[in-house]
Order: sequence, then structure tokens, then C-alpha cells
Amino acid sequence: MVVLVLGVLVVLVVGGCACVYREARGDAPRWARGVARATLLGSELARSASRSSRSRQGGDGD
Repeated sequence: MVVLVLGVLVVLVVGGCACVYREARGDAPRWARGVARATLLGSELARSASRSSRSRQGGDGD
């Protein structure tokens, strides 16, 4: 079951990256632009969560 969930997650991440690539090229359909925005938003949220958890744990403060 865990392998199935991780497999689906990998497929979603790869699909999101493909949509971001197509959006950067400028030939993406409307639905792919929405997926690209959601992918970029998710990456920003993950990055900010990672930064805040490092600062709470007394990280090196890069």
C-alpha cells in the first residue's frame, strides 16, 4: 500500500514538473498552466516549511 501511494506521488510530481516546463516554454494549455501554478505554490510551501522547521531546531541559519 505504501509503495502504491509513493508511486502515485512520484507520478504527480513528474506530471507537475512537465506542466511547469511546458508553461515556461509558453505552449501550455489552460489546465497545464493551473497545474504549473499549483506545483510552484506547493514547492514554495515546502521550502518555507523546511526553513521554519530548521530555525525552530536551531539550524545553522543559512
